[in-house]
Amino acid sequence: MSDRTVTELAAKLTALPRAGNVAAPPAVEAALIEFRPETNSLPSFFMWTLGCQMNVSDSEEMSGQLLAAGCRRAPSMEDADLVVINTCAVREHAEAKVIGRQGLLGQLKRARPGMRVVLTGCGVRESERAGLARRFRAVDMFLRPDEEPELALRLGLVSAQAPIGLRTVATAATTVLSGRPVSAADRLAASRASALAEHRVARSSTISAWLPIVYGCDKTCTYCIVPFSRGPERSRPFDDILAEAREIAAAGYQELTLLGQNVNSYGHDLPAEERFGHIDTERSTGRRLDLRSRPDLAELLCAIDGIRDADGAPAISRLRFITSHPWDLSDRLIEAMATCESVAEHLHLPIQSGDDAMLQRMGRQYTVAHYKERLARIREAVPGIAVSTDVIVGFCGETQEQFEASLRALDEIRFDTVFAAAYSPRPGTPALHMADDVPAAEKRRRLNELLRRQEAIGTERNREWLGHDVEVLIEQITPPRRRLEPNDADADDVDEPMSGVPPLAGTAGEGSVALAGRTRHNKLVHLAGDPALVGHRVRVHVEYAGPFALRGRLVEAPDEPDVLA
Repeated sequence: MSDRTVTELAAKLTALPRAGNVAAPPAVEAALIEFRPETNSLPSFFMWTLGCQMNVSDSEEMSGQLLAAGCRRAPSMEDADLVVINTCAVREHAEAKVIGRQGLLGQLKRARPGMRVVLTGCGVRESERAGLARRFRAVDMFLRPDEEPELALRLGLVSAQAPIGLRTVATAATTVLSGRPVSAADRLAASRASALAEHRVARSSTISAWLPIVYGCDKTCTYCIVPFSRGPERSRPFDDILAEAREIAAAGYQELTLLGQNVNSYGHDLPAEERFGHIDTERSTGRRLDLRSRPDLAELLCAIDGIRDADGAPAISRLRFITSHPWDLSDRLIEAMATCESVAEHLHLPIQSGDDAMLQRMGRQYTVAHYKERLARIREAVPGIAVSTDVIVGFCGETQEQFEASLRALDEIRFDTVFAAAYSPRPGTPALHMADDVPAAEKRRRLNELLRRQEAIGTERNREWLGHDVEVLIEQITPPRRRLEPNDADADDVDEPMSGVPPLAGTAGEGSVALAGRTRHNKLVHLAGDPALVGHRVRVHVEYAGPFALRGRLVEAPDEPDVLA
């Protein structure tokens, strides 16, 4: 099958109606019809999303607003009347990419005077709002992450034809952190509830769904801008989350990921309730918290796992959560991961450094020993669990010996995947007052050495799957494209796949294409098969293992009349 045919098939699948997409607008009252704008007068929009999965979820909400207001998607930035950039400030490269596009956006705006550009995400911080226009000259409007529910309203797109809820969005508030104004993040839970009730969440997939459960961050990492861009932690009500999970199950999603900057700190800020009286615990690491009689992530996992289909199986076959913090990896959470059938055998738990003094300087407030103890406990409870992590090299004051401690941690812990980055100072963070004294060339050297070390470990870990049959949820047709590795410069774009395996040697038969999906252990698997398999779970025999992905052949397809017909 030609590359062109594969690309066309991928495009056709992308164009199919999506489960959970915005519903048709409600009927307009007769008295308001004359105020309804012409459809072709409403802007087409392009959503450019960088960074974490929370940004993906936020973009789904913003897209839903615009679609509900009558706008339509544009196929590219060049074709759009409105460009919304949901950016990331955690890594310098993501921000640099947005700055690098300002020239192109300026050219497009000169060619199309009515074009507008909105910048949002963690790159927009209240304390730096005045200087944003100088850095991003092509941008017309800046929205903090908690102001995103006001997007359509502020653009003047909310009119008589839009759902009532779009006309009653409350203005986001601010609070003070370290003497600086930041997002209060206290209205995001209500905004999410309204968006769901009015069908204004345009989910980007028909297979996997994102579900935010806690917004903001209360941690004290000195290198991180998130608390200053997203505000303090605010948990959504337990029943709201469970209701959204039921809707996702009813829509037929195969996979659900619970989201939070620190997802496993969910619930500590909610009021105590008698129905959660069996939860009798407190946080044992970091800042002490009384968690008694408050819902936690373990309670949520058990409740969502309890949503069952007619046959008694989990209605959502795979349940995941990201990103966790070692402070909050409680025994209750470990037990829930071990006992809940739908919870996938994968945990992302950032370590950041293998040296205690560096962890203290980073504000992580745990030790390497504590991290290893928690990991040993979960590996005992969930045998074979895959563990991924984040590591920063070249942070302020890091010596060669401290860097080597991180290498030893990789050797001892043997992570399945490591997402590593060289430290870059982020404006507004406490670390900006520390000496950034590791030269850039030395940071690159350390990063490359760590990546080489992990590549060997990742290959060994993946080779353990050789010769085994694994369950793979097929997510996409893989179009011919440049392959990316973790830490590739373009890997900040969340829609870019990461593979790291050679091209498929051949296809499985007439009409087969290159497919990609993931196992319950979050292993990326490439195979050849019928395009109708996208969205289905299949059995694959693993024949090749690389550092970042597996490759195999189909051994069992779903026994359904509409698949492979």
